[in-house]
Amino acid sequence: MILSVDPDSPVPPYEQIRSQVASMIASGVLADGTRLPPIRQLADDLGLAGGTVARAYRELEDQGSIVTRGRHGSFVQASGPRRISKESLTMLEQAAHAFAVRASQLGFDMDDSLAAVRRALGEVAPARNTA
Repeated sequence: MILSVDPDSPVPPYEQIRSQVASMIASGVLADGTRLPPIRQLADDLGLAGGTVARAYRELEDQGSIVTRGRHGSFVQASGPRRISKESLTMLEQAAHAFAVRASQLGFDMDDSLAAVRRALGEVAPARNTA
C-alpha cells in the first residue's frame, strides 16, 4: 500500500491518509480482508506521529471501512455496513435545516413536516431500490 502525505497541504495528515485508504477500498485496490500496515510501521514510513495514523484508522473504522482485531491488526471491510461520508452527512443536515426553516416559514408544525418528509422518502426509496 503506497500512501503519501503532503506536509504543505491545508488538509490534515490524518485526513489525507483516511481519504487515500478509503479511495483504495472503494476502487478495489484494497480488497476485502486485506491487512493494513500496523500503525507504528505506517507512521514511521510516512514520518508521522503514531497518533496521526491511529486517528485515520479510527475514522476508517467508524465509517465501517476497516475492522481492527486487536493485536492481529486492521483489515479492510469493504463488504461491511453501508458507509456514509462526513461530507454526505453534512449535506443531508444542511438540506434538512433548509427544509425545517422553509416549513416553519410556511406555518407547518413538526408533525406535518415529518409527514411530508416520510411521503417524499416513500416516493424516492422505491425508485432507488429498483435502480
